[in-house]
Amino acid sequence: MTRPYRSALYIPGSRPRALHKARDLPVDVILFDLEDAVSVGEKDSARATLADELGTGGYGERLKLVRINGLNTPWGPADAKAVDGMDCNGVLLPKVDSAADVDAMAALTDKPIWTMMETPLGILNAAEIAAHPKVNGFVMGTNDLAKDLHSRTRDAMMLSLQMCLLAARAHGIVAIDGVYNAFKDETGLKDECKQGRDLGFDGKTLIHPAQIDIANAAFAPTDAEIDLATRQIAAFDAAEAAGQGVAVVDGKIVENLHVVTARATLAKADAIAEIENQ
Repeated sequence: MTRPYRSALYIPGSRPRALHKARDLPVDVILFDLEDAVSVGEKDSARATLADELGTGGYGERLKLVRINGLNTPWGPADAKAVDGMDCNGVLLPKVDSAADVDAMAALTDKPIWTMMETPLGILNAAEIAAHPKVNGFVMGTNDLAKDLHSRTRDAMMLSLQMCLLAARAHGIVAIDGVYNAFKDETGLKDECKQGRDLGFDGKTLIHPAQIDIANAAFAPTDAEIDLATRQIAAFDAAEAAGQGVAVVDGKIVENLHVVTARATLAKADAIAEIENQ
């Protein structure tokens, strides 16, 4: 879980220019989209275009996920079979309602599976989906979820977001927050990223490259957090050496559980630094 997932950018699989530009973007995850971002008339050609671009390489250490069309659509089964031969790290399956949907996908590919959590039934079945051995992560589909729930605000979806986070953490998989649609509203994006980070999400899905820097900053450890983590580890190590079970840093008790979190913070910071220095 030390690998960064701060920013996950959707890129249309039908646009060679966008696919080429994505190679130079400072994004942690690329979500190559064959679903919503591709028109009906371009579905088949987009599949071929994306396979060619991925075969060319050049995306570095970015996690490469391909969002296919649903298996119940005319294009989904062909997408699933094509992804199995693509140079990517996994397949992103939309509108997953249950573990049975993951079973159907697993029968068509050996790739790791990520699931879009964007339907009421999927939210209710989040625990069984997260427990599936082929599932590596959740991606929240907040636009579709809001439509199905008849929600007008993000606050109205908070239970759904937290249910998916609980399921993801219970089964040790990644959880990435939904998109922020107003891509020119930097203040709104910063606020929603902060909320997502505070809730416990690993990163944010994005619809425009202009959103990358804000998401990367929001989901990375701050200098203050790195400094505190370093001091907590040092204090606890010193306390243990003195035969004590707890330490005190900044007037607060530091126990082993805090040290586990501190080490995770430093590991994430190191992983981010490694990516940014490449």
